[in-house]
Order: sequence, then C-alpha cells, then structure tokens
Amino acid sequence: MDFVNQIVKLDNSFYRAYPHSQYPEILYKQNRAYNCFIFELWDDIFVCIPYRTEVKHKYAYKFKNSARSKDHKSALDYTKAVIIKDTSYISSSPAVIDQDEYNETMNNINKIAIEIREFVNSYIDYHKSMGKISLQEYKRRYSCSPLQYFHNELNIR
Repeated sequence: MDFVNQIVKLDNSFYRAYPHSQYPEILYKQNRAYNCFIFELWDDIFVCIPYRTEVKHKYAYKFKNSARSKDHKSALDYTKAVIIKDTSYISSSPAVIDQDEYNETMNNINKIAIEIREFVNSYIDYHKSMGKISLQEYKRRYSCSPLQYFHNELNIR
C-alpha cells in the first residue's frame, strides 16, 4: 500500500513498540488514535505529523481556513512528529479528519513537505555537529520532540 501524502493513524502495534512509560514525548491518549499526515522523508523513511487542536508554537503548519481553526489553534504539529520505517505500524482502519482540514493539507503539501524536512534536517544537523542553531533554539524546538527516540532511523550515531 502506498502511504505517501495520506492521512493515517498509528496502529496499536506502534504504541506497544513505543510504550508511553518509556517514550513519554510520543502523543498518547488511552482509547484515542492520533490522526497523522504521513510524508516520505527518504526512501522507506516516513514522518507522521499529528493533527492537533491547540498548537501555540510556530513549529507547525497552522490551519487558516478550517472551521476548527476559527475556535482553536489547530495545526499539524512538527514538534510531535514520529519517524516510521515499519509500515505495519500504520493502521488499516481509516483516519477521519475534518474535510476542510483535509483540503487545506492537500492544497499545501509542498509547503508542509519543505517545512517538515527543514525541521527534521535541522535536528539531524544539530546532532551531527553541523547545526546552525543555538542550544537555546534547539531546546525550544526539540526538547519535547519524539525525534530523540528515532536516531537509528535518522542515521544519527
């Protein structure tokens, strides 16, 4: 199955592999699946960016034209993105989001792709001592990010 540029949710197998007790920065709520926009970063390496109702920081694609965004700060939250190599972690049951947020996502795929690649690449560069951001900026962007759990997938040694 081709998962590129789709709305998905993560399967329970993902949460069993990454239990909240050991991976506290991965979004998790009992009996609630997080819907994600999945994007291929590199060959067979995917990033799942969760849809969130309230995002106050700037490291996100913020919806402007959705009904939900009128009452909330809804967004695709880059700071809570997870890396997926094992596509069996992607649920076969359909992910459901508001139609207007779906449309806005699809209309802005290129912008979202550029922003998430920059976000992940900046993280990788920092860890490979090629970072162009300060420690303070690194902490602001990544201190609560699940990217810290995916160094193998991101080829960070």
